[in-house]
Amino acid sequence: MKKKQSIAVLLILAVITVLLGFTVIQGWGDAHVGAMKNIRTGLDLSGGVSITYEATEAAPAQDAMNDTIWKLEQRVTNYSTEASVYQQGLNRINIEIPGVSNANEILADLGKPGSLYFTDESGNTVLEGTDIADAQGVARSNNTSGIREYVVELTMTSEGADKFYEATSANVGKRIAIVYDGSVVSNPTVQAAISGGKAEVNGMSSLEEAQRLASYIRIGSLSLELNEIYSNVVGASLGQEALATSIKAGIIGILLVILFMIIIFRVSGIAAGWALLLFTFMDLALMNAFDITLTLPGIAGLILTIGMAVDANVIIYTRVREELALGSGLNRAIRAGFHKAFSAIFDGQITTLIAAAVLYFLGTGSVQGFATTLAIGTVLSLFTALVISRWISYAFYGIGLRKEGMYGKTEHKKVFDFVGKRMIPMIIALVLVVSVPVGMVICNGQTGHIMNYSLDFVGGTATTVDFGQEMSLESLDNEVKPVVAEITGNNDIQFQKISGTTQVVIKTTELSLDNRTALDNALAEKFSVDASQITAENISSIISGEMRQNAIVAVIIAVACMLLYIFFRFRDIRFASSAVIALVHDIAIVIAFYVWFRASVGSTFIAVMLTILGYSINATIVIFDRVRENMSAMSQSSYKEIVNTSVTQTLTRSLYSNLTTLITVTVLYIMGVPSVRAFALPIIVGLLAGCFSSVFVTGPLWYMMKTANGRKDKGAVQNALAAETAAPAEKAAAPVEKAAHGVSEKKDTSRYQSTKPKRGRNRH
Repeated sequence: MKKKQSIAVLLILAVITVLLGFTVIQGWGDAHVGAMKNIRTGLDLSGGVSITYEATEAAPAQDAMNDTIWKLEQRVTNYSTEASVYQQGLNRINIEIPGVSNANEILADLGKPGSLYFTDESGNTVLEGTDIADAQGVARSNNTSGIREYVVELTMTSEGADKFYEATSANVGKRIAIVYDGSVVSNPTVQAAISGGKAEVNGMSSLEEAQRLASYIRIGSLSLELNEIYSNVVGASLGQEALATSIKAGIIGILLVILFMIIIFRVSGIAAGWALLLFTFMDLALMNAFDITLTLPGIAGLILTIGMAVDANVIIYTRVREELALGSGLNRAIRAGFHKAFSAIFDGQITTLIAAAVLYFLGTGSVQGFATTLAIGTVLSLFTALVISRWISYAFYGIGLRKEGMYGKTEHKKVFDFVGKRMIPMIIALVLVVSVPVGMVICNGQTGHIMNYSLDFVGGTATTVDFGQEMSLESLDNEVKPVVAEITGNNDIQFQKISGTTQVVIKTTELSLDNRTALDNALAEKFSVDASQITAENISSIISGEMRQNAIVAVIIAVACMLLYIFFRFRDIRFASSAVIALVHDIAIVIAFYVWFRASVGSTFIAVMLTILGYSINATIVIFDRVRENMSAMSQSSYKEIVNTSVTQTLTRSLYSNLTTLITVTVLYIMGVPSVRAFALPIIVGLLAGCFSSVFVTGPLWYMMKTANGRKDKGAVQNALAAETAAPAEKAAAPVEKAAHGVSEKKDTSRYQSTKPKRGRNRH
């Protein structure tokens, strides 16, 4: 790239960076169009109520579902214009009402939709719930006596008005009972024939009684009978705190990563940092443009993809430094670095996309939000690393930044005998894996469960209370437990203190709305807490069982898909098998963390597992890609030499990549709210486990499989066969350096020319 072209490229990218940055940070016009503050946030960030209903019919008619959804929409819009009601599967309806604080009132109003009908004294149904258009409980003063009275005002549909007129005409002086879910909730006497579709039920003793009856009538007018299988109430202040701290953590993490890259890679680090800024701005802009809902796990996914975006640049610029160490000129080293890094980057990101796809299709709610941000970030990281970073690097070279010292020159590393020293890491890995069932047995003996399952997996109600002061376990058992037990009628109560706060999660069996309300009031009265700040999550055994099943299925499907992909790309079942064994190791280490530290296992557990799967396989693929490369470049060497050389060559990349990702996730853990920390900590454990397995386990495992059954480790014949079966593009990209023998690339320029991309063509 010539100097004028280089300056033009840098100026264009600078303008794009400024425009994108202004759009994301400030936005355009009074409405701040494009600003990240306009990104739609989930209930866990904005606060509000989330409810999932399930129809009693397994496969109700679609017309009935549509009618029920429409009627629920009319009700929830009274609480928030941003409320949404949508169908999930064949017989479920989700309701999300953001930004509300009177959660229990809303749940009571929506209630537990069931069957409603009106019957005469002979038991004949004279009116059905669907004949009622609306019902409201009101208080008013009697015009004659001035006494305050409480009534329920009824509005009929046109068909219902005709039915009601006929029924009241035939039953003057008699009773017409209102029956809800098989029980009589009111049995008023007909005073006169009523026409016009308007009526009222009087004689209520209080406004609460009138509103309760009105609620029964409204919710019973739905076309379907529904059961509440999940509800979650989140305080708006908690959500805003989580969002603010996560944003700060993201900014600090990005700055630290950019600083690290500049220190390590110098000019190339500046290029990587610039590309990272563009990646972040584009990621946020796309979320805004496509109206993607951002959730707490989604923020974690966004920050995690920032670390993964840096990983691609680490692979590229590490290869550039290797080329410089082999004696290549700077221009040739930069081009070769991008070219040779493509395969490892592409394969690694594809496996991450596999994990994101499995999460999206098997997860729900916030887990799907995490999968969406992970997928978008993965695709963008490919673009910014392979295109934006390339342009910036070429432009820097074009404007005269051509001293090799500006890029850092890597000296040849002494090859470490990873294969020969494999037994110690293997024993450590085996002990860690075996600790999982041992820990599960101990945990099961102490708690009755092999892991500390949250409500997502076992069902029940979790009530989060801020007592305003530190509560000891003794105080919780002696003072709080009796209050909770009196309301719930059950002594099966668990307390979980949220570290760094005065909040306590009270886990009980599944509670009805009346019991939840009573518990809130009792806690407020006894301990002087703010009842409006008490949040609750209620999950039925139906949905918790599905979550457990989905967690197992998700991991199995993800591992199977990754196995097939690796086999397809490397054409060697030994690569795939050793990679999967290493994945099982990484998963086991994370599970061991959950078991031994009694960490809560919930819906984010699935996201953690699949994130670790995607990231660990990414690190493994980088090493296997180098092994495949060296099988051609070191065709006369033994498998042991090839593995040791490959792991040594990629060791720096493995350490730097894990470190950059650890920086972002660790900052998120330190600054995040408890729910974010509960997600970030096992990710940190998984990253460390993945770094260990990719360096010390996968390569030696492949070697053991390759030399099993008494095969001689000569290498020449086997490597020749491997070279013949390699894909043409992969053979073209194979390096000619013979690092293990000190042969530099300059000694075979004809081979180098064969791998150099042709002008105007992107030959990856």
